[in-house]
Amino acid sequence: MTAPETEGMRARPAFRVQVPVVAVVALGGGVGAAARYAASLWWPTPAHGLPWTILGVNVAGCAVIGVFMVIITEVRTAHPLARPFFGTGVLGGFTTFSTYADGVRDLFDGGGTGTGLVYLAVTPLAALAAVWTAASATRRVLMRRQP
Repeated sequence: MTAPETEGMRARPAFRVQVPVVAVVALGGGVGAAARYAASLWWPTPAHGLPWTILGVNVAGCAVIGVFMVIITEVRTAHPLARPFFGTGVLGGFTTFSTYADGVRDLFDGGGTGTGLVYLAVTPLAALAAVWTAASATRRVLMRRQP
């Protein structure tokens, strides 16, 4: 066999492995994005106001990923597609740092420079704090439950 023929043989199994992962990420992303959109309809942001809904969505999603990652990496073995579906797909579609960036820009463009700077700083700090707090709390709870 020539080199191009053997390269094609190696690529085929990787493709077969990647298709289900891409499919569950896409499915999960749709679910997460729909949930985020529903939240923005239930709690709309007033014009030139701080986008509390998107801030809340990002912080809540980061907290959930903290719990989820501890459970699937430290407590039990999850199905190989659980992490791409829920972690990358659902929570990746639910949290939205692109909408966060748009919100910052809208605040700056609308004359709310101070509010925009607060939002710019608070969102990533709150998101990181949420992941760390949720993961730490999950570990503590799980350690107490062990005999």
